[in-house]
Amino acid sequence: MIEFFRPKLIFSMALLLGLLSGCASTDKTPVAVPVIEQGNTRAALDALQLQGSPYVYGGASPQEGFDCSGLVVYVYNQQGLKLPRTTQSLVQQLPGVQPEQRQPGDLLFFNTQKPYSHVGIYVGNDDFVHAPSARTGRVMVSSLRNPYWRERFMAVRRPRYSPDLSLNTFDVNSCLLN
Repeated sequence: MIEFFRPKLIFSMALLLGLLSGCASTDKTPVAVPVIEQGNTRAALDALQLQGSPYVYGGASPQEGFDCSGLVVYVYNQQGLKLPRTTQSLVQQLPGVQPEQRQPGDLLFFNTQKPYSHVGIYVGNDDFVHAPSARTGRVMVSSLRNPYWRERFMAVRRPRYSPDLSLNTFDVNSCLLN
């Protein structure tokens, strides 16, 4: 029965992505990455729409720009889910998922300076949206097939509502790449 709905889901997601990209600003040309798996497709699509937004250390909005955890917090805040602000708090407080069971909207964690120092939002097809560094200067899509990210990949977490999430920690240093 799931196989019957899968083509409809893929078509619906492609149509939604096309409609949303038609509303995007014409001054930037985001890369279209189809979300072809189940999961939190809204988070994945919202993250894709933020491609090209500036990287700003400590930033957490389209107006001021984003760092890696600021991007995650912003996307999930749009859905009414308040997440901890730091990469370390996210990895400690969110439930783990086996890497082979990742779905769009899941959070991917990397070791760029130290364990769990970078985070991105998985969008499907081994791709994720993230705000890597001041060097790249913008929110972008990267692939887990890229050796740099594949070698630094550490864990998957799945955001969901929990009254146990702590929102009292703030550490923008957790996402800065050297």
